[in-house]
Amino acid sequence: MLRLPAAPDFHRLPDGHRTHHTLHLRAVGLGAAFFDLDRTVLAKSSALAFGRPFYRDGLIKRRDVIKGAYAQLAFRLGGADAAAMARTRDYLAQLCRGWQVEQVRQIVTEALDELIHPYIYAEAGALIEEHQAAGRDVVLVSASGEEIVRPIGEMLGVTDVIATRMAVADGCYTGEIEFYAAGEHKATAVREMAETRGYDLAESYAYSDSIADLPLLEAVGHPTAVNPDRGLRRIATERGWPILELRHPVPLRRRLRDKRAVPVAAAAVGMGLVVGIAWYGHRRRGRRAARTPAA
Repeated sequence: MLRLPAAPDFHRLPDGHRTHHTLHLRAVGLGAAFFDLDRTVLAKSSALAFGRPFYRDGLIKRRDVIKGAYAQLAFRLGGADAAAMARTRDYLAQLCRGWQVEQVRQIVTEALDELIHPYIYAEAGALIEEHQAAGRDVVLVSASGEEIVRPIGEMLGVTDVIATRMAVADGCYTGEIEFYAAGEHKATAVREMAETRGYDLAESYAYSDSIADLPLLEAVGHPTAVNPDRGLRRIATERGWPILELRHPVPLRRRLRDKRAVPVAAAAVGMGLVVGIAWYGHRRRGRRAARTPAA
């Protein structure tokens, strides 16, 4: 058995406090470790973090930033069903149509250091390193755009990602979504990857904070709830799954200062922000309809 500490160096957090959570990882097999990104590895929404520079560069309006923040909070408290996620997917396709990939790439390159680096959970970083040391492939699985998830993965030493992919033509997003990495789609992609690479999902691990990722967690033999929302906490408690509470984000530069820097060579679509805007809009229209008396 491998004893898993939950903090860098690997036994003590930067402020000298120890974590109360210990996991035990089995010896190397054919399993992999699948990590959700937002509020599991990262202490904030990876894409919503780019709301300010997106607004500054004219891709979104101020009210979109406000709606996105509100909807992210509401989603965190209440989750979303399959129909809501499908509506969000369709809204996303329309909102991003015509965005120039190069403009988005520049925004992310300039803002990544400030907006993402300081918010990686120390415990999650150590957990990723422990899985890698045990010989497992680590995969980030996120509804955010691949253009956001992949460079964050590279910073963490993770080369495999499952993320939303937007279609591009003539340097612009076309308004088509090639793959929407949310809900059941995450689990389907994980199973397809496992079949291709020969992973034994019964010997694999998955980590998430959201009830929306229940299919992902159910797909593996070793699910763990990380900073879970109310729905996921209830399920994890009922099923006896481990629950981790991560509280120590640290700048990536501190974790990686002795490692060779990895260049950021990707664009970013504000997926988390767009999801929030769409969810907010559909929820608001639904409430208005409910209040309108029948003729």
